[in-house]
Amino acid sequence: MTSSSDPQPDDATVLQSRFPTAYTILFGLIVLVAALTWIIPAGQYERVVDETVGRTVAVAGTYAEVASNPQGFVDVMLAPIAGFYDPDSYTANAIDVALFVLFLGGFLGVVNATGAIDTGVRAAMVKMRGREIWMIPILMALFALGGTTYGMAEETLAFYAILIPVMIAAGYDAVTGIAVILIGAGIGVLGSTINPFATVIGSNAASIPFTDGIVLRLVLLIGGLIICAAYVMRYARRVKADPSRSVVSHQAAAHRRLFLAEAGEEVDDTLSTTQSIVLVVFALTFAVMIWGVSSQEWWMAQMGALFLGAAIVTGLVARLGEKRLTGSFVDGARDLLGVALVIGLARGIVVIMENGLIADTILHAAEGSLGGLGELAFINVMFWIEVGMSFFVPSSSGLAVLSMPILAPLADFAGVGRDLVVTAYQSANGLVNLINPTFAVVIGGLAIGRVSYDRWLVFIWPLLLVLTVFISAALSVAAIL
Repeated sequence: MTSSSDPQPDDATVLQSRFPTAYTILFGLIVLVAALTWIIPAGQYERVVDETVGRTVAVAGTYAEVASNPQGFVDVMLAPIAGFYDPDSYTANAIDVALFVLFLGGFLGVVNATGAIDTGVRAAMVKMRGREIWMIPILMALFALGGTTYGMAEETLAFYAILIPVMIAAGYDAVTGIAVILIGAGIGVLGSTINPFATVIGSNAASIPFTDGIVLRLVLLIGGLIICAAYVMRYARRVKADPSRSVVSHQAAAHRRLFLAEAGEEVDDTLSTTQSIVLVVFALTFAVMIWGVSSQEWWMAQMGALFLGAAIVTGLVARLGEKRLTGSFVDGARDLLGVALVIGLARGIVVIMENGLIADTILHAAEGSLGGLGELAFINVMFWIEVGMSFFVPSSSGLAVLSMPILAPLADFAGVGRDLVVTAYQSANGLVNLINPTFAVVIGGLAIGRVSYDRWLVFIWPLLLVLTVFISAALSVAAIL
């Protein structure tokens, strides 16, 4: 029961409350794909182990229909569980990513217990007053560098809780912080140059050197980064000038309480010696993570162990004591439990599609639609086919080994270089993964930032249109040269 003095929800809050949560969206997609397994004929390509790719790949021309395996109620209910650990040909297990997220949350919980991040953010804002806007292109360029060189994706989940408070303290909003990370790394993957999980695997599967087509990919990378940085900077300026123009303006007060931990009118912006040491440990942890992923073949297990060790070191440096250290770690992991759950849900969609034996049927239909097309039509249809497939197979390496052995050879008949097909595949995959609800990085990042999926779409759709035109124009020019 409310009184007349209670604040009433505005239209934006009411609209958001009616929009389904990420959990409902993902589970609805699982049900939809399961329904498709009753409609789409089952089929499979023969597969062989390709030593150059190090994966099992489909063999062109071997598609054949097989007995259907429609997915029912029990399969739908099992899919989110199987999504965590069920092995398959296209994507890695999700359990390692989910556990990494929990260990990351624990580490952040311990660091937050020291107050070092909050105080450090305030101190940084004092020093950068008037020049905060330039953080956006600089940080986006750094994330793009990670995306184009080693496919930075799941690793970015570690940065949301760091950067969002900085952006809010600078007068922007949570969406700005999410955009810097998600779009920055995403445009790097879209314009991958030496990314082993996209360019190298895709090129190997297409039987060409991965350096073929690198000039066009550099154009996509640099041009795309300029477009995206300008878009995010323009949005950030508008929000700072008029906070009501934020797509999450109705959440502004809640975000400030959550990310800035406001606790009174007087706050100290001077770091203590202990807090300074904690921030050094904090920065070194992420530096070591980037080094390990980029040069030591680390993956989620090693990164999780790194954050566990760093949490213990942080607790010892700050003299938190055993009970406060473990309590802060568990509380931090609890904060990201929802993120870990959506990772399994997103992966469950792929499980249903593969167990229902319709993945290869969809690929075969794409193969048939490309026959007899000229250069311009071929490369643009190829791009849109890869866009559609990316929603079902968000993994860049998974999509590469699934589609490139089948679709890349078709370029020979259309008079188009196979390198252009690889570029079309990776740019389509990178574009879709800026909004893909089946991509754990998108849903996970939004969950950490407490931004709903519909608000993200409201923010990003104009940028998607511009990027789509830019990519299509670049591919078309390259096809006729």
